[in-house]
Order: sequence, then structure tokens, then C-alpha cells
Amino acid sequence: MRCESRRKKPGIPRARHLHVVGAVCAVVASAALMTGCGKDGGKTSAAATAQAAEVVPNQAATPSESPSGSAQLTQDQTERKKLLGVTKVTFDKAAATAVGEVSGSKLAELDLKGLDDNDNDTDESESPSPSGTPSPSPSGSSTAPEWVAEVVEKDGTTHTVRIDAVSGKVIQSVAETGQDSGDKREMADRIARVTQTPQEAAKVATDKQEGTVTSINLDDNDNNALIWSVDVVTKDWNKTDFEIDAVKGTITREEVDHD
Repeated sequence: MRCESRRKKPGIPRARHLHVVGAVCAVVASAALMTGCGKDGGKTSAAATAQAAEVVPNQAATPSESPSGSAQLTQDQTERKKLLGVTKVTFDKAAATAVGEVSGSKLAELDLKGLDDNDNDTDESESPSPSGTPSPSPSGSSTAPEWVAEVVEKDGTTHTVRIDAVSGKVIQSVAETGQDSGDKREMADRIARVTQTPQEAAKVATDKQEGTVTSINLDDNDNNALIWSVDVVTKDWNKTDFEIDAVKGTITREEVDHD
């Protein structure tokens, strides 16, 4: 057998040889960084790791991904944030104003109507004020937020009181039309059976879920028990609906609206 045949095998071309050598050097350098080989390997590896730790969080925390960014809010949450941002009159102040407008009355309902809310009881631009003339919002805009209250006299007569939620002034106060004697007796009976005031019911709700009361209504639940239905908007702009027993003052239902 002739051994010299191995020596006569053509050599690797120079260009290919340089590429191979370069690749080997890169691998060796990478291994040195990873394993800490060489005199300064440990310091270099630690510095590279620290730099990477600083870069990654900065890349992840973009405004569009921020939990508090407006891009994360639903349409309902955005409208609640907008509404409460311009509302200056709180629930308790509006309640006191409403019952003060009708002597001897008690609150049965109070709702904060939104900037673009079309479910108001009447169109305030066409509704007569006590003087018989149209009564625009004191804030100068027909779309200003307002509290709409229903207060009930001892005999059951119901009045609607509308309050500007920015200035606190009464926009309108009128007795409900179309109430017959049976309607009045029913309302008088319901009001007489209530032992928990709306303010007490609101406190029960906000003690359980801290936030802003935007609605409270005297109603009957599915079991025909008399309850206060209370809406509380929390700091994340979600709304929690509570049912508070109007006699016992206990929470009978709680539901979060995530829309």
C-alpha cells in the first residue's frame, strides 16, 4: 500500500481556508464570552448581561402596551372617564339638591346622564322650566352632564328634578304627569317601607368597591324584594352594579361590567 497518496491529495483552496479559519475564530470568541475564558472574560460577560437586561425592558414598555394607556380602554370605559372628568357635582350633593327642591320629598332615583346620552327623560332644550320658558344647561351647553332625579312626596306624587352636574344648579323641577291614585299609593308604600337611605346604600356599595357612584334607583329584584340598585365606577373605569337590600342594608348581588 502506498502511503504517499495522502500527501498528494489537493489542498483546500486559500479562500475557503480563510472562511474556515474565520468561522473557527468566531466560535472560539463566542465560547470565550460564554464561559469566561481569558483574562477579561468574566468582566465582559457580566457587562454584556447587564446591558441586555437594560435594553429588554425599554423595548417592552411602549406607550401602546401600557396598562393605563387609552388604547387599552373600551369605548364604554373611555366615555365613563370622559364623563367623570367633567362632572363636578357628586352623587350626595345632587341627592341633597333634589330633595331640597321638593319640600318633604324622598329620593327614589338619581342617574348621571352622559355627554352623549340620548336616554334623558326629556329634551332639556324643549322642556319648560318652572317659569314656562326653555331652560338650557347653566354651563351653556345642551350636552353638559346632568343628574336626573326622581323624588317622591309622602302621598306618592313623583317629581323629576334635573341638576347641572357642573354648576350644581337646578335646570328643571316638574311633577310627573299621568299618575293616578293607584300609582301614587304604590309609590308612597314603597317609600314608606325603605329603612336604608340612598346615602347609606351608596356607602355599603363603595365600602365594598371603592369608586364613584353614578346611579342609584329604588327597585324590586327578581325575588320581589325592595332594593337599591347602585352603580359604582372604579378607578379602572369599569362599572360595578350592586343590589343593596333597602330594608336590611346588605348586598344581595354584585356584578362587574367589563365593557
